[in-house]
Amino acid sequence: MTDDSTGPATDIFVAHRNLLFTVAYEILGSATDAEDVLQETWLRWVDVDLNQVHSRRAYLVRITTRQALNRLRTLQRRKEDYVGQWLPEPLLTAPDVAEDVLLAEGVSMALMVVLEALTPTERAVFVLHESFGFTHDEIADAVEKSPAAVRQIAHRARASVEARRPRQAASPAETRKVLAAFKLSIETGDVQALMDVLAPDVVVLADGGGIKQAVPNPVRGADKVARLFLGGLKKAGGALVAHHTTINGRPALLVTMDDQLDGVFAASVHDGRIAGIYYIRNPEKLSGVEAEIALARW
Repeated sequence: MTDDSTGPATDIFVAHRNLLFTVAYEILGSATDAEDVLQETWLRWVDVDLNQVHSRRAYLVRITTRQALNRLRTLQRRKEDYVGQWLPEPLLTAPDVAEDVLLAEGVSMALMVVLEALTPTERAVFVLHESFGFTHDEIADAVEKSPAAVRQIAHRARASVEARRPRQAASPAETRKVLAAFKLSIETGDVQALMDVLAPDVVVLADGGGIKQAVPNPVRGADKVARLFLGGLKKAGGALVAHHTTINGRPALLVTMDDQLDGVFAASVHDGRIAGIYYIRNPEKLSGVEAEIALARW
């Protein structure tokens, strides 16, 4: 295959790459697997007769979705043997991702945790329709179902998500302010200040993957969560420092231990308090925070 024959295909693929990565990532919750899906998409795309393609964006997303669904079924089998809780791989993103409300919501850690409860097809249909605005007819081609079946799947997936979706997220500015208060309370060991920043029904989910220590089950309630973090800090055995950053389109904290990356602390904030905490420590899931990753809906 010559460079002349693949040149137009390459240009089109590159122009849509950020979109395709975002689609794959939202379906999979794994940046590593999303990159593999893009490689598989490219190999199929270069064999396509571009003259027969009506919508290049839709066609590329269709290929990506099919490959992501294949990969997601494999990923689910890996999850069955996973040690502890499974959380999505965090991504270091530009602060301006928050300006696109649908994009920021689609990749938010809180929503992606909720999407884990869906079947692979439900997840793909929900993502394509709610985050990227594809019609039921377009999605039908991608998931190899009839439009009528896709409508039913979309309704079922939306109902499932709405039943579990966290309350409306705080603004980036409010989230950053609450995280700063949390960070200060931890650094000073101020129990009351920590309790003030935690919602009474706060929930902690932590992912160490069996490689790093993490609570194996959700921890619920402000009192238990406060004891977990303050007690863990005393046992850390090193210099823990939290740095403000943007993860998955939301303000978050990068945590280092003796200047080495220890984990990512993401949170959902409601009514001025932290309602959900997502702490990813598994080093195999932290490659996506080494450099800023571009996301797109178009």
